[in-house]
Amino acid sequence: MISEELKIYLKRALPIIGIFVLFPLISYGIWEFYPKRNLNLLIIDKTVLGPGLVEHSSLFWVLNHQKYTKRDQTFYDRKVDYLGYYPAGEKPKPEVKDLSNYSSQMIQDKVSNLDLVYITDTYGVMETTEQEENNSTTLVPKKIYGGLDEKDIELIREAKNKEKTIVAEFNTMASPTSKENRTEFENIMGIQWTGWIGRYFDEMDTLLNTDVPNWIKFQYKKQHDGNWLPSGPGLVFIHEDGRIEGLTFEEDYQNKIPLIRSQRINPLSELLPEVVPYPDWFDVVLIERDYKVISYYDINPTSEGLEKLRSMGLPRFFPASVVKDNGKGKLYYLAGDYSDLRVELGSSKFTGLPFFWKGLHLVTDYTDRESFFWNYYYPLTSKILEDAHTSKN
Repeated sequence: MISEELKIYLKRALPIIGIFVLFPLISYGIWEFYPKRNLNLLIIDKTVLGPGLVEHSSLFWVLNHQKYTKRDQTFYDRKVDYLGYYPAGEKPKPEVKDLSNYSSQMIQDKVSNLDLVYITDTYGVMETTEQEENNSTTLVPKKIYGGLDEKDIELIREAKNKEKTIVAEFNTMASPTSKENRTEFENIMGIQWTGWIGRYFDEMDTLLNTDVPNWIKFQYKKQHDGNWLPSGPGLVFIHEDGRIEGLTFEEDYQNKIPLIRSQRINPLSELLPEVVPYPDWFDVVLIERDYKVISYYDINPTSEGLEKLRSMGLPRFFPASVVKDNGKGKLYYLAGDYSDLRVELGSSKFTGLPFFWKGLHLVTDYTDRESFFWNYYYPLTSKILEDAHTSKN
């Protein structure tokens, strides 16, 4: 016999249990009910180091959650539906799938069937070799595969000419892309890279923070009379010519974490939080006048920091996400490593997940990579995909 106490407990618990059981079922049912939407993408990711596919997994999650499909009405598969580097894993040897064997006519035909080109990462895959100098050993990267090549440039040019939507992210113009190909990309997109990339570190003392690469400290000390940056938070800027500069929190800048600010001046900005902390890699670019700034970086430099930025040829503010019209399509540049998500998001087949998870991840928590995804990357990418889908119809 069931005791009265147990009956009372079950009576109170059943509604709660029912909610936890029914909510996922209802959410999944609604997701299944929504129709699929065709959107033909070409995704380029040359920096795939392992099975996590971290440089493009977040994009594929958004595609599948929004039910965008390929021409054959199947969903995009992050394991196979991209051009770039395929590491050894399911196959015994690494493979490369790219445009190297495409003729100009084949590229034109491919672009004709596309709605959007998304370049998530072109840095590529490197191996490191040891280099001895002044009784010290430093690791020097050597390219295995990576960088924009001539065929990529031909595809991007053709996509622009055919008024397709193009999205490119951080590092597209940097090494190992050649200067010739970078210049071609800059001319096509109307963007110029300053040669500088930057990153925030919450502790510059390398004994306390192993995330600071040894080669950065080694090269900085070589260039600054053997001195290294003070302990505590700081920003490191690296130029393509090898120069390394640093800004120290409070002394040189006052926003502890670089902030991405979005002004409510266009439909994309209105979907984003006004302020999002961003601690990862970014590049500093200059844009043509016809670009609209969706978001910009703000480090709030002191007068000393502003002088350092000026000596580096950098402005007070610099773009984070920008867009301009390209006939029926649009051109976007995202000046940060936004698609790089090193956490597993789980199934995308539930309606309401973005709203649910956004409420659980504080936008101010810069240590929570998921927070950046739900609060900034997801709404931004969703709108980019939605606009591309609308423009094709």
